[in-house]
Amino acid sequence: MSALCDPSGVAGSPGSAPSPKPAAAPPSLSSTMAAVACLALLLGAVCAVDRSNFKTCDQSSFCKRQRNVKPGHSPYRALLDSLQLSQDSMKIQLVNEASKVPLLLEFYGLKGNMTRIRINELNPLKPRYEVPDVLVGDPPTTRLSVMGRDDNSVELSLGEGTHKLILTAKPFRMDLLEGRDLILSVNSRGLLVFEHLRLKKDSFSDKVSSTVVSMWDRIKNLFSREASKEPASEAEGAAEPSEESSLPTEQESAESEKTEEAFKEADEAEEEPGSWEETFKTHTDSKINGPTSVGLDFSLPGVENVYGIPEHAENLRLRTTEGGDPYRLYNLDVFQYELYNPMALYGSVPVLLAHNAQRTLGIFWLNAAETWVDITSNTAGKTLFGKMLDYMHGGGETPQTDVRWMSESGIIDAFLLLGPSPKDIFRQYGSLTGTQALPPLFALAYHQSRWNYNDEDDVSTVDSGFDEHDIPYDVIWLDIEHADGKRYFTWDPNKFPHPREMLQRLAAKRRKMVSIVDPHIKVDSGFRVHNEIRSRDFYTKTKDGSDYEGWCWPGSAGYPDFTNPEMRAWWSSMFAYDQYEGSMENLYTWNDMNEPSVFNGPEVTMHKDAVHKGGWEHRDIHNLYGFYVQMATALGQVQRSGGVERPFVLTRAFFAGSQRYGAVWTGDNAAEWDHLKISIPMCLSLGLVGISFCGADVGGFFKSPEPELLVRWYQVGAYQPFFRAHAHVDTIRREPWLFGEENKALIRDAIRERYALLPFWYTAFYHSYRTGQPVMRPLWVEYPQDATTFSIDDQYLLGDALLVHPVTAQGARGVQVYLPGKGEVWYDARTHQKLHAPQTLYLTVTMSSIPVYQRGGSIVARKERVRRSSDCMQNDPYTLYVALGPQGTAKGDLFVDDGHTFNFETKGRYLHRRFSFSGNTLTASSADPKGSYETSAWIERVVILGAGKPAAVFLKQVGVAETRLDFTHEAETSVLTLRKPAVNIAADWSISLR
Repeated sequence: MSALCDPSGVAGSPGSAPSPKPAAAPPSLSSTMAAVACLALLLGAVCAVDRSNFKTCDQSSFCKRQRNVKPGHSPYRALLDSLQLSQDSMKIQLVNEASKVPLLLEFYGLKGNMTRIRINELNPLKPRYEVPDVLVGDPPTTRLSVMGRDDNSVELSLGEGTHKLILTAKPFRMDLLEGRDLILSVNSRGLLVFEHLRLKKDSFSDKVSSTVVSMWDRIKNLFSREASKEPASEAEGAAEPSEESSLPTEQESAESEKTEEAFKEADEAEEEPGSWEETFKTHTDSKINGPTSVGLDFSLPGVENVYGIPEHAENLRLRTTEGGDPYRLYNLDVFQYELYNPMALYGSVPVLLAHNAQRTLGIFWLNAAETWVDITSNTAGKTLFGKMLDYMHGGGETPQTDVRWMSESGIIDAFLLLGPSPKDIFRQYGSLTGTQALPPLFALAYHQSRWNYNDEDDVSTVDSGFDEHDIPYDVIWLDIEHADGKRYFTWDPNKFPHPREMLQRLAAKRRKMVSIVDPHIKVDSGFRVHNEIRSRDFYTKTKDGSDYEGWCWPGSAGYPDFTNPEMRAWWSSMFAYDQYEGSMENLYTWNDMNEPSVFNGPEVTMHKDAVHKGGWEHRDIHNLYGFYVQMATALGQVQRSGGVERPFVLTRAFFAGSQRYGAVWTGDNAAEWDHLKISIPMCLSLGLVGISFCGADVGGFFKSPEPELLVRWYQVGAYQPFFRAHAHVDTIRREPWLFGEENKALIRDAIRERYALLPFWYTAFYHSYRTGQPVMRPLWVEYPQDATTFSIDDQYLLGDALLVHPVTAQGARGVQVYLPGKGEVWYDARTHQKLHAPQTLYLTVTMSSIPVYQRGGSIVARKERVRRSSDCMQNDPYTLYVALGPQGTAKGDLFVDDGHTFNFETKGRYLHRRFSFSGNTLTASSADPKGSYETSAWIERVVILGAGKPAAVFLKQVGVAETRLDFTHEAETSVLTLRKPAVNIAADWSISLR
């Protein structure tokens, strides 16, 4: 939920609200009542984002300063004499020829075809922030060796591969080659910026001192130059300098003037507005460390397509930013966000992927401060016709994309992921930050939510409604109104007086509940949670050392310092059953507003000069805050079960590595067709950077959808990883049965389709957990050489087996579907019609249509006995859908465990089954003999798509006589259905068509 459009600033207009005062006194009763009354009046006042509440690059002083540095001759030089080479790293000093401040560059070759570049001050006045806890460990390194060297460069080989690095000293740049092919350049445009820590100048006295020092330096330089030309013996004494020798040459004078001019510009830059203090609207940001931004450019020859750097409401393929703002990464509570612009949203993952038909590369910029990313291209703006003319005439530039990263503080710490395939990139990034946590099975089912279910009776009525209308669901959600005065970890004593009994009734139906626990804590001396945090000194501080307070849903609120490991451990302990009163094992958690959202703060968030554990400013850690909140919450759920149960935590704010702790969603969207459509590229972008567990509020959070939009959204949501309906408090009720029988039936069909495919979803998430591959992926990931797929973001793949093209246009009568893969075949999942690829086809659709295609050569497991919750289906039988490829072969797999514990990892209690069809025989075997798991689930049907009619079908098991199976064959669609093999899913067997 976002802050509302409140002109007073209490509920979300930061521009007109005063900054939180140090150790602010609790608001008076009259002011609190006024705020509450104002908030109540505005609950229905839904409006689009007010852009003036959020900075542009020109309003962000460091972004403006960095953008004022234009491409050209870099002022940085590498000092080759300082080079130190060990087996796993190269260290070399860089110096800015204008400021003379030395930097230390560290370059590492990493195992798995990666490199790492770190740049920091050689001797900073004090430590600069380096991001902790995001990497899963120290990346293992590979051997570096010098291949060649001259006066201005050094050449290194990386490991045992074909990659090499050429470092040029002046101007400083690095070029990464594979064989003879240049694949990436660093600082080739000369945009390295590193604003060093410095002491603030003391106006007049400091200027006088600076002038005297400058004059004395020039005098010393003059005489030292003469002395170096004419060294005198001790007997002779100092020679008198001649007029000729004492005057600098014309060349020396020019160089001196250039140096003085550079120093002058540097001094002016130090005193630019915003360097030491910056005001945005009514908020002033004091900068005790002065200007500390860092920036670096990367050039990608041969690349026209770049992706990633979520979160933005943007197309999958990123646009160039020339003529507009860069893409911004700064976690913010943005009210009903706009589409197709580079504004920051709730989460930030500073990972960019570059792709062409030859290779895929990745750049991971490990910095948690406010970051802007500029993208430029030498082919931007060229029409397809213009590119064709270049090709026909044999001219034109080689395509190149340049990416410029700019962060407000910290150091430069960049990982280059060298692929070369998309799947290599996912493996490489997963090795750095971890892979998507394997969620409990129920979390992949359907979730029902709104702000708010009113009380226990309302929860019971909604729960019963799903049974009455024969619609499955697994989880019901409670928003902020369930707590006592928005005091999290509590229950409203009037609306929810018996939470355990309510949870027990849900558990009896094998269902779950999620309650919201936000990280802003009501300042109330009668609130235990607040008192404990304050007594333990766990709140974030103001710059003056008092507890930081701001306005959020409870009114005046404190913000726990989640960067403090002790605070996180305490927070985790609060999820214990004896601490979170009324909680049970079927209660899970939703972390909202964790950017953090501060209604009366600058840009609706925390002041950058707030202070965290260790003295770090909030500006250094901002994008990590939500990451830490979800981490502490997830660990709390694990600990409450003694480390046995897997957690489920939904977060709105996130960072690199958040995939290890749960799910995310796309925030406060609206009931509009364009918001439905944008949910696809938004989730695809997140999947590319490791966060597979993504979804959007079905139906849209704001506004009330018409029935057609609601039905289409359920059909889209059923084929996205996180499937939850959610709505604003001011919208009409939206339970699936409230829109007439016809629409109810369509929604029920979509939800039931999700439940039937849960085995497939769960297996896809297991692969994501093991390998880092996205569950929901763009077509180009599987077809990296097919240029047609590079910009497609209205259809996608689930795993490598299902292609989905949802209907996202109002009144649509058909969709254009692209089926990729030269020589491949696809099968319509509903009609089983066989289609040859590659082709673009026009598919006529009705309101019941969800265009889904199964890839020829794949095997997909389903459970078609849909029950009221996923847990009720645990031992139900499977149906295997075998889609034969052009050569009459197919393969697939299935992961099975208890669906909720870590036993698959800690005790080897799981099944990973492999299915293979070849030579008219379908076989089942173990894909991983290390696992074992007992289950009564069995196979009740095998459906083979693209098969001829056999004379007979036989089942063979080890130690059991061969048996004959019944079958039916549809000649028109070439579908062969084998009935009741009745073999346990854990058993090895073969079925032969004869």
